[in-house]
Amino acid sequence: MGLVEQHHALNRPEDPECSVCIANYNGADLLDDCLTSVISQHGDISIEIIVHDDASTDDSVALLRVRYPQVEVLASLENAGFCIGNNRMVAHARGEFVLLLNNDAALLPNALLTLIEAARAQSPAGILTLPQYDWETGVLVDRGCLLDPFYNPVPNLDPDRRDVAMVIGACLFLPRALWGDLGGFPEWMGSIAEDMYLCCTARLRGFGVAVLPDSGYRHRQGASFGGNRVDAGRLSSTFRRRRLSEQNKTTVMLICTPSVVVWPLLGLHLIELAVEGAVLSGLSWDRRIWTQIYAPTFAHLASNLGQLRKCRKLVQLGRRLSLRRYTRCMVLLPRKLAMLCRYGVPTLK
Repeated sequence: MGLVEQHHALNRPEDPECSVCIANYNGADLLDDCLTSVISQHGDISIEIIVHDDASTDDSVALLRVRYPQVEVLASLENAGFCIGNNRMVAHARGEFVLLLNNDAALLPNALLTLIEAARAQSPAGILTLPQYDWETGVLVDRGCLLDPFYNPVPNLDPDRRDVAMVIGACLFLPRALWGDLGGFPEWMGSIAEDMYLCCTARLRGFGVAVLPDSGYRHRQGASFGGNRVDAGRLSSTFRRRRLSEQNKTTVMLICTPSVVVWPLLGLHLIELAVEGAVLSGLSWDRRIWTQIYAPTFAHLASNLGQLRKCRKLVQLGRRLSLRRYTRCMVLLPRKLAMLCRYGVPTLK
């Protein structure tokens, strides 16, 4: 388990149907809503709840011990990151199914029952999610996501579309055995786009990635990592989020895109990134946009290209999906261009 203190839950179920895994870092103000939504789920379902606390500096662990003795707490002694935290929880889990749930999200009352019933009817097994609703307004955010050619997530709002390219890690449900087959989250990614990687890898191997039409979850977008939402008609983000986003999406593109088409696509993407970084830096009169977001992406790719090619080879060896079928969940219009036309140049904090 690494450097983790384990706090055993009271009355832990012996054979849970589902393990709800919640990654937490300084989320003391968020955990009540999240955990209450899990504990109050409808239906006769055996659930275990596991929280990985990533060396929080607030009173998250004390709150969990006092208010939620039925929760299994894995308290990391050092900040390990989102991917490692989730991998630890699933390794500790005993449920047939696993739900990864953000600490800034809350399930609707019939969410788990809806997911479990759909999973039992699914063949072969796959990754599932529910419609995501904005915490404050209740407006539908997405029904899973499609991808543009440069691996930017495009929210799916079509109520009739079930198959999607990826689901957001804020509410990601799958059989625990499938998580093991896919290898979980790549720990070297840290955070951002690890959900994209898992879903793209699953689709390459012939496993479905789908959104269910019913139930859902509410999500405080950006509460745990900053940015990633529209405020006062402008798209806002943070330097850290954008840096990790550009770096990790490029990595997923390189590893998961089927066939030799990956190389011209990667070249076009790098040109697009260079132009985008230069233009945004110039328009904002802020060199940090280039030095803290875009330059590190090029440096990461250059210094890790050999290792990334080895990872690509391993992932592609298990591929059962043709390029044509893989791209059925992709759209041609670049997401960033659509967002620029709608909201203008994003603000960065």
